[in-house]
Amino acid sequence: MDYRNNILETIGNTPLVKLNKVVEELPCLVLGKIETFNPGHSTKDRMALKMVEDAEKSGRLLPGGTIIECTSGNTGMGIALAATVKGYKCIFTTSDKQSKEKMDVLRALGAEVIVCPTNVEPDDPQSYYSVAEKLSKEIPNSVWLNQYDNLSNRLGHYESTGPEIWKQTEGKITHFVVGVGTGGTISGVGKYLKEQNPNIKIWGIDTYGSVFKKYHETGIFDKNEIYSYITEGIGEDILPKNVDFSLIDHFEKVTDKDGALAARRLAREEGLLLGYSAGSALAGLLQMKDQLTADDVVVILFHDHGSRYIAKLYNDDWMRQQGFM
Repeated sequence: MDYRNNILETIGNTPLVKLNKVVEELPCLVLGKIETFNPGHSTKDRMALKMVEDAEKSGRLLPGGTIIECTSGNTGMGIALAATVKGYKCIFTTSDKQSKEKMDVLRALGAEVIVCPTNVEPDDPQSYYSVAEKLSKEIPNSVWLNQYDNLSNRLGHYESTGPEIWKQTEGKITHFVVGVGTGGTISGVGKYLKEQNPNIKIWGIDTYGSVFKKYHETGIFDKNEIYSYITEGIGEDILPKNVDFSLIDHFEKVTDKDGALAARRLAREEGLLLGYSAGSALAGLLQMKDQLTADDVVVILFHDHGSRYIAKLYNDDWMRQQGFM
């Protein structure tokens, strides 16, 4: 009989799918790594399980313990799946700009969700980073996984996502494109791919209001770059330890509007109902079309599923309110 022992064993081995209509203007083959095939419908399942397992091995996470994490939703989903199977409690802090669907899903899996304000400094006591850290110090037998600085995050992608992409493309990949948030995906995959072929280009997609692009190009952490933006899942107002800037060849910024419209194109023209960061990644790739040739093989990683954004991205009224339609 062909079955898995639990849902965690279905994580990984997601398909590569050729993009067609949305990349007609590009000269090369473009393949989407569809991470929505993970059980939590996002690439974060990989690193979430890795962080939990590494916390168990190190003795930081003990039986019956409580896992605390600050999350924009998807990492929380992956952790909640692992916690459900393994018997842990979960408390997640998130920012008030995240979609209601994400929060409802986390609660459906038995987690407690604490919503914190978006427009505060990272070290503000009300920020979702600070609240998570505070709770971990107050609650007995608890662990704050801290996906931003926990290097198990990028190790999970180094061990799974990178090798999968290399094998699926038979080593023919020339460019890897992905949105950057915690930095785990781009750094883990980028490290593995560059070890196989140092000529592979690693392109990170950033958003306006985030510090990544300027810091990468100048080494300056410019607080004037930081302002509120709508795009979910990418960009940061901090420099997570998981971002290995030495592996990234270029950052491309994408507007909230362009990311949203590109995501809707993926749904209507390719049948791929994906999240906001997927649209941003596609829009960023299209902006860089002049740097591609007919011989290139581009893999673009699509983080999460569009069901997380039905009330926003795929709601015409919301799109009009933002001035995107």
